[in-house]
Amino acid sequence: MSQFVQPPRVYLDHAATTSMYPEVREVMMRELERVGNASSLHTSGRSARRVVEESRELIAERLGARPSEVVFCSGGTEANNLAIKGLYWARKTADPARNTVVFSSIEHHALLDPVSWLEKHEGAHVLTTPVDDMGRIDVAHLARDIEEYRDQIGVLTTMWANNEMGTVQPIRKVIELAAPHGILVHSDAVQAAGYVPINFAEIGLDAMTVTAHKLGGPVGVGALVMKREIEATPLLHGGGQERDVRSGTIGVALIAAFAKALDITIENQAKSVARLEDLRAKLAAGIRAAVPEAIVNGDPNAGPEHRLPNIVHATFPGCEGDAMLMLLDANGVEVSTGSACAAGVPQPSHVLLAMGFDEESARGSLRFSLGHDSTEADIERVVAVLPTVFERARAASLVRRS
Repeated sequence: MSQFVQPPRVYLDHAATTSMYPEVREVMMRELERVGNASSLHTSGRSARRVVEESRELIAERLGARPSEVVFCSGGTEANNLAIKGLYWARKTADPARNTVVFSSIEHHALLDPVSWLEKHEGAHVLTTPVDDMGRIDVAHLARDIEEYRDQIGVLTTMWANNEMGTVQPIRKVIELAAPHGILVHSDAVQAAGYVPINFAEIGLDAMTVTAHKLGGPVGVGALVMKREIEATPLLHGGGQERDVRSGTIGVALIAAFAKALDITIENQAKSVARLEDLRAKLAAGIRAAVPEAIVNGDPNAGPEHRLPNIVHATFPGCEGDAMLMLLDANGVEVSTGSACAAGVPQPSHVLLAMGFDEESARGSLRFSLGHDSTEADIERVVAVLPTVFERARAASLVRRS
């Protein structure tokens, strides 16, 4: 009897989470052996605290921030919630007129949902900045909103790079528009960190979100980088471990692993970005060749300064993205229909709809995202299975519609 052979797995969902570096696993395993609460005063506690503070210093250095500006959280979602809610509450308390939040129409649910919550439960006035068909925010529209509501806006948030299309936003221009009016600017840099140059102090942001598991680190740890002089109302109340804005026992092993992952990523960034740009170009060309009907989205002439080097977003006309995803998975290829946080939800991506996609196109799109351990063999495997997968998905769609 012939034995079923599982096809080799090709992982192309690094924008959801990427694999841990071996060196990061080593650091984490070593620190998991450590006993001692970093808030304790005995020898073991002081030893744990030293690891945390050395890690904080390394993360700050790599992000162009001061160590005191790095507030450790459980990940990007908590950091975004702390940023948008904490800054909104603090600004409104200091000046009740500052009751307005500005954000873009393509934010991740980790920002979309807390902003919607503030609107529903706290009476926040929300202004939404539209984007063009490439996912780039409409700076002129934002400028008009800032001019009209400059005395009412407490906090403005715009992701640094979009998680579905990979479009890099004009963060400097956003800050230039907001700063003269005393408007705090936060950016979700979860996708951008490691792929675009980031210097928190130089660019002039007030707050910024990063997380470890997009950088070759573990799930469960991230940071809100926030200017020391800025106040934010805490979400959690307890021991006040992180600058009195984030309570909770500090995860020493997670933080040490986070620092190691960021250090490796930034150290190798230039070489890694160049390699991924090459792989991305080969993947985009391979998709077009394998499925001539496919549309590779985004501006084909945009340079790396306008898009991430690791994301290819494509639409497959006449197909359901979920069907394509499952057929690819059956052939050993793992991709995504968009944000992993919205996986399994039978509705088109709000990001793609905001960019002008119709529902059918939004439902028929896939995101292929590369990472530090992606190879040319991965690209070849995807291209090899795509034609059959496309034909089967299109046939299934025709059957459903008949």
